[in-house]
Amino acid sequence: MKSQKQFFLISFIPAIAYWYLEEHYNLKIALMGGMILALAEISLEKILTKHVHTISKFNFFLIFVLGTIAFIGSEGIWFKLQPFFTGVLMGGYLLFKLSRGESLMLDSLKAMNGKIPNEVEFKILEKHLSFFLIFYGFFMAYIAIYQTTSTWTFYKTIGFYIASILFFIFQFIRVKLKNRRQL
Repeated sequence: MKSQKQFFLISFIPAIAYWYLEEHYNLKIALMGGMILALAEISLEKILTKHVHTISKFNFFLIFVLGTIAFIGSEGIWFKLQPFFTGVLMGGYLLFKLSRGESLMLDSLKAMNGKIPNEVEFKILEKHLSFFLIFYGFFMAYIAIYQTTSTWTFYKTIGFYIASILFFIFQFIRVKLKNRRQL
């Protein structure tokens, strides 16, 4: 069976380009640069993996739509709200699937022929992940509105990785403590 490479940058390249261009040039150049690099990023994903992930398509669409609104209105906040919409919509979608008794994460594992862990615990993890994504989305809206583009870029890129790692560490500890109590 052919193994599928897992690759998606979740719009980090356009965010970093936007930050750099906004610092050194005008807003419209920054927006054009961010949107052009979003196209380059999704093209690179297609070339390297022969596939474009749904989240990458979704983020590209958001960057393009919000970037266009920001360009027409000459207001960069719209471009910077992309992580808000991604977090709220992805978290909401996961919660919606869970409310119907379905699990996007378990379905993905099954599709990759992965070993299925404890389904109950996995659904709890998915529920917590949903809330994390929604919370981080609202946090990013606050950052986009009230903080600098440099701060936004940090939390859009490395800050998101740090928060995600901490989230999964806490989830790991939660499961370990729960399992210890059951013994």
